Amino acid sequence: QVQLVESGGGLVHAGGSLRLSCAASGNIFSINAMGWYSQAPGKQRELVAGINSGDSTNYADSVKDRFTIYRDSAKNTVYLQMNSLNPADTAVYYCNAHLIRVGVPLSDYWGQGTQVTVSS
Repeated sequence: QVQLVESGGGLVHAGGSLRLSCAASGNIFSINAMGWYSQAPGKQRELVAGINSGDSTNYADSVKDRFTIYRDSAKNTVYLQMNSLNPADTAVYYCNAHLIRVGVPLSDYWGQGTQVTVSS
């Protein structure tokens, strides 16, 4: 089994910052990429930021220059530093891992989600 445990969500005023963390554990052979997705009420889940095993990153246009994704490969953990938050960032944030388990082909795994609420 693989578990993705997220932490760091909460309530913050506009202009504030939060840092999300996601730790992957289980019988993991290798992690190809990890990322963060957001889902606001009534909307589809969408990519916020991703990072691959070579530390290449990509971001949604709406968060460029405000959010930073980085990882600690030794801990199988990915972080999302979110600065200059605004109410439009309010959503449930989900961690995603694209990884190979021992004896299982490359697959996607999801965390349980963490709520981020930005008040105006």
